[in-house]
Amino acid sequence: MSSVIVITPLIIANWPAITAAVYAAVGTLGFAVARHAADGVTASRATAATRAEIEVEDSDILQDAGGTGQELVVERDGIRAIFSRDARGALKVCMEGAGCSKAELKRIGQELVGRVTQQYVYHRVVTELKQRNMTIVDESVEADKTVRIRVRNS
Repeated sequence: MSSVIVITPLIIANWPAITAAVYAAVGTLGFAVARHAADGVTASRATAATRAEIEVEDSDILQDAGGTGQELVVERDGIRAIFSRDARGALKVCMEGAGCSKAELKRIGQELVGRVTQQYVYHRVVTELKQRNMTIVDESVEADKTVRIRVRNS
């Protein structure tokens, strides 16, 4: 007997869990961590850069778990992505890049957000499976980046 479960991402976590997902995802898209800003420190903004802001839907960074005022900055080829927590507690990504259109920055930002969300959900699912004593039999990543995990209930 088998089942198929489709997981819809919902991010509710503390800042360290979010940064772990960002670290896991950025390398696969060619980004490198530029700086992990401390509380109250704002990332330096490029003066002539185009900017696009993306709010990550269905996300909530827990205020009591740290991370308020923190930022994580990643860069690739003159494009900077700044991950932070907005005033309502949602994860926000500000994309900046000189010589890039706002639409191009949004597209790159959405791809980055998608990969971060996928990493976060993947690690949550694997952790939950282990806690429930389930065995991962097989894992694969499809051409469209869909992750398939086959498990056995032990």
